[in-house]
Amino acid sequence: MSNILIIKHGSLGDIAQASGAIQDIFENHKDDQIFFLTTKPYIELFKKNPFINGVILDKRLSRFNLLYLYSLMRTIKKYNFTKIFDLQNSSRTLFYKKILFPNAKYDIWSSSLTTLPANKTKEDYDKISVLERFDHQLKFSGLKTINTMIPNFDWAISDISKIKNQYDLKNYIILFPFCSPHLELKKWPYYNELIKKILNKFENKYKIITVPGPNEISLSNDIDAVTILDNGEALDISQLTALIKDSAFVVANDTGPAHITAHVGAKGLTLFGKHTTPYKVSIETKNFKAIHVNDLKELSSDKVFEKLCKLI
Repeated sequence: MSNILIIKHGSLGDIAQASGAIQDIFENHKDDQIFFLTTKPYIELFKKNPFINGVILDKRLSRFNLLYLYSLMRTIKKYNFTKIFDLQNSSRTLFYKKILFPNAKYDIWSSSLTTLPANKTKEDYDKISVLERFDHQLKFSGLKTINTMIPNFDWAISDISKIKNQYDLKNYIILFPFCSPHLELKKWPYYNELIKKILNKFENKYKIITVPGPNEISLSNDIDAVTILDNGEALDISQLTALIKDSAFVVANDTGPAHITAHVGAKGLTLFGKHTTPYKVSIETKNFKAIHVNDLKELSSDKVFEKLCKLI
């Protein structure tokens, strides 16, 4: 039996996307112990992942914090990992490789760099979709991949019957009109117009709700929908995932909840501006589709509503 390490720091959407790759790593290493290096927001979540045996916290402090760096490297070394799957593929994890396994190739440290196709530059390779890159990385590392291209985030779901009873949630549409403050270009500005159109057509068939994150609760006052909280606090990731799974439909900006919707098989629609493409982030599925425009301010509520009516 060997110890295997998977590295994935975040973000929420990336965590959902990586679920299939994590499952495939587990399926190919059933006689080994699988450990997961991640950040604080995802520690409790991954403690319930059935494909992980243990979780290690990375506080991601400055690389110049030598005391922390020494402590983290010592923690990692004590497990004597025989293989590392770097699913984060960041400059930070490359830095870790240079410290832990400076000369390791893909058989020890599997990353997008160590498995880079011979006929592609890193720049060209990064144009490929996220899931295709994961799939290539694992196959190049000798794994059989069954789940990587079809991630299933259902493992994250928790019981939310109490919340559903409290808000009388039976048939509901969830809107996710928020985004990180530094990513305003991802934000579609016409959710209240969309709400009016939904209520006008469907009347009382659907309850319209929004589920803000911890830093978005005050912003939900600007949305004409029922705000869902748990004792005044934002839902945790498992509660949010369960609520999305049971929804009739989701409309979201390109954020974590959109990726969760895609990877729990729920119906929905996500709205993309010029920041990236639905293909590159591997978000479209049988039930979850995207509208991609150059400028989200130019995307009318009529167009979004028309698409919603075709998909719901």
